[in-house]
Amino acid sequence: MPVSHVADRPVWTRRTTREQFAAYAGWLALVALTVFAFQVMTRDTIWFFVLDAPRQAADLLDRAWPPRWSYMERLWAPLWDTLNIATLGTLLGIVIAVPIAFLAARNTTPSLAFARPIALFVIVASRSINSLIWALLLVAIIGPGLLAGIIAIGLRSIGFVGKLLYEAIEEIDESQVEAVKATGARGAQVIDYAIVPQILPTFAGVSVFRWDINIRESAVLGLVGAGGIGVQLNSSLARLAWSEVTVIFIVILATVVVSEWVSAKVRATII
Repeated sequence: MPVSHVADRPVWTRRTTREQFAAYAGWLALVALTVFAFQVMTRDTIWFFVLDAPRQAADLLDRAWPPRWSYMERLWAPLWDTLNIATLGTLLGIVIAVPIAFLAARNTTPSLAFARPIALFVIVASRSINSLIWALLLVAIIGPGLLAGIIAIGLRSIGFVGKLLYEAIEEIDESQVEAVKATGARGAQVIDYAIVPQILPTFAGVSVFRWDINIRESAVLGLVGAGGIGVQLNSSLARLAWSEVTVIFIVILATVVVSEWVSAKVRATII
């Protein structure tokens, strides 16, 4: 006969009056907060424009269709620039993120009191600022062009790659490190033979995943002058050439879909 575990089952008890009052008060406070947030959000809203939005959207779609496919011949070079921005920016970010990750990980940092806080600050600063804002700053500093876009993507990638990589380093099997140290290995040899083999699949997967993300982000950097297909998008928007904008959107969508497929295949092969 199977042993009954009735005693382990939770026993339902009715809430006390105080608990019911606290629950109702909590829901009331949530509703009040939602109403207040909605009022703040719509304080400057012109409702006439909101009510007219469906008609304007239909008119915009009517002008954007059919796409002007002849415009494609002007998009190949900017699209190639976008791919280069994403790829070179990702490589730049990886080169900087790898040593930052080793400095941030508790089990590899040379100083928990000095080096690790600095490395963590770099990671947080990189992740806190969007690539579009990095591009705005860099365009103002070094001028418009592909270089500003590459550096912007690189700076944004440092935090993403660095954070995931240093977490992977902290989760390694320390017994392998001790085994390599027992052979007399020191410093770089321990990293090379005990740590790197354990984090290599994670590193490869994170790098490819970040490249996939950077393809999408690079497509809009041209809106602030950082090169790529975004420059053409900004030009078409400024001229209200909606049929050209449709073509650009289709090209960006197709590029993102292909990059997502490539990223998934590579990660599946590596991991």
